[in-house]
Amino acid sequence: MQNSFVKSHGLGNDYIVLNKNEISFELTEKAIRKICDVHFGIGSDGILLKVPSFNAQFGLRILNPDGSEAEKSGNGLRIFAKYLYDYQFAKSRKFTIETLGGLVQAEIIQEKNGKAKTVKVDMGKAIFSSPEIPVNCQKEECIDETLHLEYRDYLISCVSVGNPHCVILTDNLDEKEVKTFGPQIENNPFFPNRINVQFAKVISPTEVEVMIWERGAGWTLASGSSSCAVAAVMVKKELAQRCLTVKMPGGDLKIETDENWEMRMTGEVSEIASGVLSRELVAELI
Repeated sequence: MQNSFVKSHGLGNDYIVLNKNEISFELTEKAIRKICDVHFGIGSDGILLKVPSFNAQFGLRILNPDGSEAEKSGNGLRIFAKYLYDYQFAKSRKFTIETLGGLVQAEIIQEKNGKAKTVKVDMGKAIFSSPEIPVNCQKEECIDETLHLEYRDYLISCVSVGNPHCVILTDNLDEKEVKTFGPQIENNPFFPNRINVQFAKVISPTEVEVMIWERGAGWTLASGSSSCAVAAVMVKKELAQRCLTVKMPGGDLKIETDENWEMRMTGEVSEIASGVLSRELVAELI
């Protein structure tokens, strides 16, 4: 059906799924902003666009609500995998998806009422090389480096899991602090492509609590790639085991990191609504 959509969430991190072959308009920055706006559109943390792929079974573009494009999203990938399985694009429980951040394998772990409920995603390899993240760090790896802001300094550790992340360890998680300094860190010149920001508090060797400022989206209840980034840094700094539960305001994810830094993420996803974009809305997108 033309201009149909599905809206789903992974731990409160919500996305709208569109099929490029089924929309009658171009997803310009203006269109993306309008659709994602909670007052003038459907409202979401971003758009997942199903596109053709020559390297995997399915192709995915991940569009942030500010109109920019993300390389990878863990929650987005799980939501997209559910969409592919529930709407019978995928004919088996395991399939591959191509993103800007690389190829990933998705697996439907659990169903509920014939629909995908729990999804595992192979998130690829954690990369600590400063130029590959990228960060403007003089050291080969940006671990425990000081980032100077206008009003305070932070000790940061950076990693890429297909997109760039900055992890800050703290003894106290403060939502106001994340919302105040998150955007300053995201847009700091130290990060050439901007960056996702995580404030993390270690609870035990198997649990960590996280608050997130997401690049291009802002305050976010949960993020799969951010969870992987935090887990990778925790293992790198020998603060956590390789199988880790990441606890976020929206819920928990299980993250596994093997000895080669390959990462796998498991968590639940749920569909919120499906329908068709109105003619009036579509007319405003063109």
